Amino acid sequence: MIKGLAITPPVIGRISIGKVVEKNGKRLPEKDDCFTITTQVQQKDGWLLHPLHAKLTEGAANGKILAIPVKVLFNSSDLNLRAEYSLFDRTTGRPICVGNGETAKRVTVEGITEVPCASPDGCAFAKSGGCKPYGRLNVAIEGQEEELSSFVFRTTGFNSIRTLTARLQYFEAVSGGNTRYLPLQLKLRAKSTTQSHRAAVYYVDLCLRDGISLEDAVAQAVAEAAKSEQAGVGIKALEQVARTGLSNGSFEDSEDDVPAIVEEFYSETGEGVVSGQKVVPIPTKLTSKLAGEAA
Repeated sequence: MIKGLAITPPVIGRISIGKVVEKNGKRLPEKDDCFTITTQVQQKDGWLLHPLHAKLTEGAANGKILAIPVKVLFNSSDLNLRAEYSLFDRTTGRPICVGNGETAKRVTVEGITEVPCASPDGCAFAKSGGCKPYGRLNVAIEGQEEELSSFVFRTTGFNSIRTLTARLQYFEAVSGGNTRYLPLQLKLRAKSTTQSHRAAVYYVDLCLRDGISLEDAVAQAVAEAAKSEQAGVGIKALEQVARTGLSNGSFEDSEDDVPAIVEEFYSETGEGVVSGQKVVPIPTKLTSKLAGEAA
């Protein structure tokens, strides 16, 4: 295994509730009121739709996908959803500081160092740099052909991260650690807040599929887990390999992925909205700031 390279769950597509549009010659992020399922291929007009997008659109009200039938890859909640505070350099697309609320890895002129993490509200460096929560959820969509492959949903929305974290932990607990076998669905929900001026803010929830009770879902999951174990499928070993791979690098996102992530969640002007979250500008020159923080 190459040291310093995070080994992430294999991704064959993306799930989003926002998009990047061109306005007045600039590419800006824009929120949406439905799911979009794409491939990993991006062209001038945007990301190419995945065949599953058309399949799920059939029969959907107004042609909008509001729920996606999924299963998670792992039983462990922290493997299915990885979330931390992240600050990116918007000019290079590279991560500058990533923390969990206690400690953070920060890029300085002397290299990557470990520093205390007080969350964006309590960190002057975070406030000046546009640090925000950033989460990645990997799921398998019903109907996909490849095993152990996933679609990734990325978000900087606090509502989505908090809700998904709670759901995964609840499902892991109530199913006896058999979350991987539960019949789940991603569902788009809306709420309004004082910050949104009563406009709808969309976020993603994870719940049981329609028409399935919790008791039936858990019974089904336990039975499938036993069947899988009897067949020799090593889920605990899979989780250990996944955990080791994720910890193999300082930052999870690759240099190939980060520019698109920055474009999706940070506008060129610093005045955009994705999934109801205000976009905060990142300073274009961080070298002197980093040097000062490292001192």
